[in-house]
Amino acid sequence: MIHELLAEQSIQRRPRHRGIVAVDIEDSTRRTDPSKAQLRQSMYDLFERSLNAGGITASRRDPLVDRGDSVLALAHPVDFVPKTALLDTVVPTLGMLLTEHNRRHPAQRFRLRMVVHAGEVTFDDRGCFGEALDVAFRLLDAGQVKRILRNTDAPMVLVVSDDVHRSVVRHGYDGIDPKAFSRLLLPRTSNLVRSAWVRVIGASQGLPEWPGGPVARMEDYRRRA
Repeated sequence: MIHELLAEQSIQRRPRHRGIVAVDIEDSTRRTDPSKAQLRQSMYDLFERSLNAGGITASRRDPLVDRGDSVLALAHPVDFVPKTALLDTVVPTLGMLLTEHNRRHPAQRFRLRMVVHAGEVTFDDRGCFGEALDVAFRLLDAGQVKRILRNTDAPMVLVVSDDVHRSVVRHGYDGIDPKAFSRLLLPRTSNLVRSAWVRVIGASQGLPEWPGGPVARMEDYRRRA
């Protein structure tokens, strides 16, 4: 019995491949707690509607992971939930829903940062963890990504990992425009992740052009912001 239990626990703790998507509310710490409660409700509602639109229903993902002013979804990588669905359906749907929400409820207006990544995730009795999640949340919380959202009129900024860009975005599948993404170089504070790709969603203008190519170096961005 003990051996069977240990074997079952070992299987449960093996890493599982997941599509990783998370959103975070901009400047939520400046809001009052009652305001945060309303924003959280709206964030969850719009996020779940967007996931469902992409076919990522409750049976095709793990339970949503609450992170206060952000929420994480881990999609099961089956034929019904390819990474393309995150980019060609979930992302634009969330952008449209958020734009409509802000138009209809100006007093409850909010903006989001969003990350899309994929990788191995390990689960235990307390939740989930792993390097892939570390990468995703480093991108989501990057100061450069926050700054880009602050300097645009977009309701949302999307950041995707190099892996997702290389395997999906650059190929230009239907509904995914590689030219809409700009490369972002991150500070050399860690070898975990050095660069990513950013797209503003729903802005009247996209990211500014930098001399010397598509790489969005943040020292250049700060001088031009």
